Amino acid sequence: MKQKEEKKMMNKKIADIKKTTKDQELRKLAMLSERELMMELRTSEKGLSEEDAKHRLEEYGPNEVSAQKPTPAIMMFLEAFKDPFVYVLALLMVVSAATKDFEAALVMGIMILASVIIAFIQEYRSQKASLNLKELIENTTAVTRAGQTKEIPMDEVVPGDIVTLATGDMIPADAVLIWTKDLFINQSSLTGESMPVEKFVDAGIDKNSESVSALDMQDLIFMGTDVLSGQGKAIILKTGQNTFFGDIAKNATTQRGKTSFDIGLTKVSKFLLRMVMVLFPIVFLINGITKGEWGEAFFFAIAVAVGLTPEMLPMIVTSNLAKGALSLSKHKVIVKELPSIQNLGSMDILCTDKTGTITEDRVVLVQHLDPLGKVNDQVLDMAFLNSHYQTGWKNLMDIAVINFYEENSNQSPYHSVTKLDEIPFDFSRRRLTVVVNADGHQFMITKGAVEEMEAVCTHAEINGEIVPLTPELQKRMREVNIRMNEQGMRALAVAVKKDVHSEAIYSVEDEQGMTLIGFMGFLDPAKKSAITAIKSLHQHGVNVKVLTGDNDIVAKKVCSDVGIEVSHVVLGSDIDNMSDEQMKEEVEKTNLFAKLNPMQKSRIIETLQENGHTVGFMGDGINDAPALRKADVGISVDTAADITKDASSIILLEKSLNVLEDGVIEGRKVFSNMMKYIKITISSNFGNVFSILIASAFLPFLPMLSIQLLIQNLIYDIAQLAIPWDNVDEEDLLKPVRWETNGLMKFTLCIGPVSSIFDIMTYLVMWFVFNANTIGSQHLFQTGWFVVGLVSQTLVVQMVRTRKLPFIQSIASPAVILSSLGAVGLGLLIVLTPIREVFDFVKLPANYWGWFILIIVLYLITVEVAKRLYIHITKEWI
Repeated sequence: MKQKEEKKMMNKKIADIKKTTKDQELRKLAMLSERELMMELRTSEKGLSEEDAKHRLEEYGPNEVSAQKPTPAIMMFLEAFKDPFVYVLALLMVVSAATKDFEAALVMGIMILASVIIAFIQEYRSQKASLNLKELIENTTAVTRAGQTKEIPMDEVVPGDIVTLATGDMIPADAVLIWTKDLFINQSSLTGESMPVEKFVDAGIDKNSESVSALDMQDLIFMGTDVLSGQGKAIILKTGQNTFFGDIAKNATTQRGKTSFDIGLTKVSKFLLRMVMVLFPIVFLINGITKGEWGEAFFFAIAVAVGLTPEMLPMIVTSNLAKGALSLSKHKVIVKELPSIQNLGSMDILCTDKTGTITEDRVVLVQHLDPLGKVNDQVLDMAFLNSHYQTGWKNLMDIAVINFYEENSNQSPYHSVTKLDEIPFDFSRRRLTVVVNADGHQFMITKGAVEEMEAVCTHAEINGEIVPLTPELQKRMREVNIRMNEQGMRALAVAVKKDVHSEAIYSVEDEQGMTLIGFMGFLDPAKKSAITAIKSLHQHGVNVKVLTGDNDIVAKKVCSDVGIEVSHVVLGSDIDNMSDEQMKEEVEKTNLFAKLNPMQKSRIIETLQENGHTVGFMGDGINDAPALRKADVGISVDTAADITKDASSIILLEKSLNVLEDGVIEGRKVFSNMMKYIKITISSNFGNVFSILIASAFLPFLPMLSIQLLIQNLIYDIAQLAIPWDNVDEEDLLKPVRWETNGLMKFTLCIGPVSSIFDIMTYLVMWFVFNANTIGSQHLFQTGWFVVGLVSQTLVVQMVRTRKLPFIQSIASPAVILSSLGAVGLGLLIVLTPIREVFDFVKLPANYWGWFILIIVLYLITVEVAKRLYIHITKEWI
């Protein structure tokens, strides 16, 4: 009856496992006894048979992380055509070619090709991640099958296999431990925690607690981690894509979602498309009705549509980004994906891992205190003897003690020291003892976890006096320990016992009745450079949030040290219980998220993006790869794992937030110069179209021929290729920049019509002063307006490129000044030389040039006044 009941309970446990998430499934499997596990996985202590292992390999597939199937290059290239801006140009190109306007069609084709090639290169690079994943697990592991242990390739491991682990081994898959001896696992690649993790059977934690994730459980081990020290045996639970690592790899190699750059460029393209769709038929109908020449009206409407479109936008964008990438390379920043430069400029939140980014990524001894919290050198001396003479694996804290002692202690208090005995560390005791003979006395020196050390101590040494360990003294000592923890330190206790035996015959039984001499505090200290870097980022409008897999108390102290304000902490376990709406509120007010798994980091970034933020993420562990892929700009270092670097869009040659400041500023320069071109060109072109609509209503001829309009736009656009090298005002670098089509519309409607006022003035001068008011004199009219239009459009860039007073408070770069002068010179060369006949221009009267100068000067002054009013009303500029 009892066996029946046990079997019923076991079957219920196994059935429950099949209804859970991956994290819960691993936790529930870990809750099964060894016998239950063997039954669930259909294995035994002798392991699987070769035949069973072969069947399982067919059932579950190879134990490898299968990245998404690579998209063929030709398909990627075709996908790059799916862009609204390309649609605008393609429509114009097709119509131009159909109407035999081959020059315009050629220009459109070149622009489309440039845009598509940029997109294709981005997509091709993002696929590289899938090519390196297999290399991460091309190793062997010791597996027991049919009672024999042998080395097999890791990709042949299957669920139910029993693996034997030793120092230096990679964990082949997610597994549960069934035997351990002094097993230390480096889990930092998954959790970000710099300290090695103790792993042992039956960890004794509350496995039913929802706050305990699978990564917290000390009897579970995971693919992607490795053995630092000790030995163990484990049963494989999950392999390949079903592992935690498999989840990370899948997310790391997915296509990067649309970033703020992509969304912004799409908005601008749609805005242009709407303008073309509205203005093209209006221009066509007005000219067709008033002139009666529908063929000419159609060609002219096409030329207007082409003129309205900033044809050089892809080339300007590419030049800007390439120039930014070159500049950043001089600051030890390698740009993998060009749009990430602009995303850096738009970034208003930087999420970063803690370890190695804002900390030194090393454990250092920072305090050695007596039981009441006063600095005590004896604690350091005894801790050094313990760490120096122990023969087991020296962990990071042992190394920290030795380094601190050698750097800060002048000489040993003992003339001669000889090691006599050692009681190795184990997880039931959580302490290590070394016995030495120092100046004729035997010192039994023990260090370990505070709770376990307190259990074996009966006395404490305070100010050289040994006193009983009373409840009141224990309370005061615990307060010291709590204070150290609140300061972000990990504390170990040190105790001694003198002359216990005459010979070296020490055992665990001797670890009692000891005298506690004090505590040691260890810290992964904050980088000094991080303090100034974070302050600078804050000054530039970038809020810094820390996303770490590490302990929340330690992380909170580090945040405090570097100037990140932390009012409260959100743990990974809290995030799992939050709805999407709760998350949206929490991410806004929280600057520290601790004990996170990779998917939780990714969810935080996605939520911030949904809230309208442009988010950067900086990390270097395998666990950071999904977050790097999700962020608008993923930032890693050249020493990171391959999967991490491939998921990143920017790689730093120096792991420092300082270099990011350069990246943010460069990104804002890139964005500012792109927006200069877009806003100036669209508003100017809109003004020209508006002028054409007015002229078309009363002129008996076209105000400008289509070829004349195209050559005017071509000269202007070529001049704007210097814009990426323009200077940017300091004020424009102080806060994040964004693509706002609302601002683009306001700018266009306010500044564009100003040029129309002076276009109309030019019409009136040509009509009444020079009598260019008949079809026979139309070429004089067109020539006069061509010169004014080109020169005003080119020179106004100097006025509009800055919110300050041009030429006095803000001067354009030499490249921009020279390109503007070159454009004006080329336009005049066409009009003043016989070349004009090619474009149906005529010689202008001598007295035209006085009117020309007057119109241009008045126009530039009026634009400056309009700019001042616009800034005063809208509180914004480019």
